[in-house]
Amino acid sequence: MNRQKNIILAARIMSMLFTPFYLPIVGLAVLFTFSYLNIFPWSYKLQTLILAYIFTILMPQVIIHLYRRYQGWNLIELGHRERRMVPYAISIICYFTCVYVMERLHMPNFMSSIIVAALALQIVCAIINVWWKISTHTAAVGGVGGALFAFSLYLGFNPVWWMCVVFIIGGILGTCRMILRQHSLAQVVVGFWVGFFCAALAILLL
Repeated sequence: MNRQKNIILAARIMSMLFTPFYLPIVGLAVLFTFSYLNIFPWSYKLQTLILAYIFTILMPQVIIHLYRRYQGWNLIELGHRERRMVPYAISIICYFTCVYVMERLHMPNFMSSIIVAALALQIVCAIINVWWKISTHTAAVGGVGGALFAFSLYLGFNPVWWMCVVFIIGGILGTCRMILRQHSLAQVVVGFWVGFFCAALAILLL
């Protein structure tokens, strides 16, 4: 019994650590590491990361938390397919606002493309959720993989080792979501590849 509880606890911690909202921050960190943007001063990079954090992590999580508390639901209850549309709408509005602010500040397109990719992923997952529950956790990890693939084509670096890390994390996270009985195998696998192709296409086409 204790072993089962420990496994469930580990799955919950993993799900919290790799929340879908971290995709833009990870993407920007990769961009600042591998692209010409690494010549920018640390103060500018920090301001950009703070801006992304406010609109893509802090605001969505706070508003969704308040909405969940207002409805009297726990995290498991909020995860039901029919109850996920409002959180999707909140995230989409926050991400769209972030893109708008970045455009108004005339930030490089490479930066805003990360947020656009995450926004496209959110929209596609929301549309799919109307008929079928898809894992946004694995979609976010897949989005990181798609962004790595797209930027490797643009910037000419070898993404193999990074992609291996993405696939390992995706596999572990997908297993955790199934342990918590939030998703089936098909939902986590489809989520990963939806995220991968959404992010890759959004960045390559911008």
